[in-house]
Amino acid sequence: MTSLPPFPRLTGSADVSVRPARPGDAPAIARVQATTWRTAYRAVLPAAVLDQWDDDAVTASWREAITAPPTPRHRVLVAVERDQVVGFAAVAPVADDPEAAELGPLLVEPRWGRRGHGSRLLAAVADLAAGDGVQRIQMWLPESDRVSAGFLESAGWAADGWARTLETGDAPLRELRRYTTIDGTGADR
Repeated sequence: MTSLPPFPRLTGSADVSVRPARPGDAPAIARVQATTWRTAYRAVLPAAVLDQWDDDAVTASWREAITAPPTPRHRVLVAVERDQVVGFAAVAPVADDPEAAELGPLLVEPRWGRRGHGSRLLAAVADLAAGDGVQRIQMWLPESDRVSAGFLESAGWAADGWARTLETGDAPLRELRRYTTIDGTGADR
């Protein structure tokens, strides 16, 4: 595994960029999440999660994450194309390791995929984490999500051998943890 390459700051062209989320972005973030889960994750997530989706509750949750994060290291970023939110990422500190951060969802609405939005979000997360003194970023992915796993692998991430099983009320959801380092030490860290 290689370490992450250098990343640009939170910039982009006038039409394409990544920036910190604003409270007004919460409905768009909820829309991206719902659309992505209903298309790309329909076979992975329990049907009840998708069938009982509550746009208002999810929007309120994202607004809270943006306006009142638990710590300054909890962040939500959005990918924007032509003034429209097309993707987002959330990152948080790892409670028992001050040199680690956990990437929560990193989702790009499928119709905006393959345009570099995911890579820009990943780069921005790494940039912010490095600024916080983080040396390792980790993320849990459903074991069956080969598309996201391939994307992370192409960016220098690897599985670290940890797995967990989440009870969903339906079939259990098995996830594998992936990680990368920022300081150049690679997988041997």
